[in-house]
Amino acid sequence: MKQLRFTALAAACLIAFGAAQAQESVRPDVGKPLQAAQELIKAGKYKDALAKVRDADAVSGKNANESYLIERMRIAAASGAGDNDTAARSFEALAATGKVAPADKARMAESISGGYYRAKDYARAMQWGQRYFKEGGTSGSMRTLLIQSQYLSGDYAGAARELTGEIQAAEKAGTPPAQDRLNLLLNAASQLKDPGATVFALERLVTYYPKKEYWVDLLSRMQRKPGFSDRLVLDTYRLSLATGSMSSASDFMEMSQLALQAGHELEAKQVVDKGFATGVLGTGAEADRHKRLRDLVMKRIDEAKAARAAAESEANAAKDGNALVSLGFSTALGGDSAKGLQMMQQGIAKGSLKRPEDAKLHLGVAQVLAGDAKAQATLKSVGGADGTADLARLWSLYARRKG
Repeated sequence: MKQLRFTALAAACLIAFGAAQAQESVRPDVGKPLQAAQELIKAGKYKDALAKVRDADAVSGKNANESYLIERMRIAAASGAGDNDTAARSFEALAATGKVAPADKARMAESISGGYYRAKDYARAMQWGQRYFKEGGTSGSMRTLLIQSQYLSGDYAGAARELTGEIQAAEKAGTPPAQDRLNLLLNAASQLKDPGATVFALERLVTYYPKKEYWVDLLSRMQRKPGFSDRLVLDTYRLSLATGSMSSASDFMEMSQLALQAGHELEAKQVVDKGFATGVLGTGAEADRHKRLRDLVMKRIDEAKAARAAAESEANAAKDGNALVSLGFSTALGGDSAKGLQMMQQGIAKGSLKRPEDAKLHLGVAQVLAGDAKAQATLKSVGGADGTADLARLWSLYARRKG
């Protein structure tokens, strides 16, 4: 790739050299060393070519055309020789003449940027990458080089800005953003300590390239947000379990206990059963405690069954819809999605809810778990500044991937 770039740049300069010679006379004292430099460039002997260019430049009384030809030859030889500073100076001299076509300017800037990048001078590689795009360049590989140069030179804000624009453009075009771009944005955001950019990257990583560690990070950040309510701990555990990012025995224990407290006995059983099935529960020093919890869950299920008819009757007779929503959610979580969703919708329609955003969130969650196509619309309608809207958005991301 390196040789191809140099060859393309050299070819452009040599063509320009021939054309300029034909248009205006060049004295032999200048023309002969430049012709020698031309042959040396073709042979890949860039440092020797630079020496010949210097011979031509040493001639006194040069006219504008001769100076132009010298700089064209110099930039080709210097780029090939890895003399980036010389190439950069020649570019500026050529640009000042007004004779260089925009496409040639972009090609020269690309070569200079690449040279600085290979020399690990990332700050200058970044500057010349930006110059390339200013001159009308459109290369995707140069966009990559620019972003990497920004990141490696410590311009994390610039890298994040470029990456965010690229990611948004990909999504607008219906194309998944590249995983390496999302990870680079995540790293840049971490360097900047920018929570907004971090969440932006993580939400797209869990959408397009879901991994346990991405979900763990995202859910942890959500819970640490100022104002996130403690009452949503069970809801957070529920999403953690759904995404496969819950793994500790203490989390399985706490989730099942919270589910029991919320009146979701069958959900508690599902959590305990999964914990035992995966070997997270039932082993180690706490094995007996895990078994006692399992026994308690079974006892609560029997008690709930005995009281079920009375609970439904009371919920239907209530003036508000709170009991219907809660009982319906428990029913849906327990596996009877059709009946549970119907009860929740009736409760929401009845109104006078203590926490209407929680009700919509739970309806959306139940719809996701049931595979109901209405889930996205429900989750999108969830508001609230205490964490309900955040959870709804993450459930929406999970549902898109799940679907």
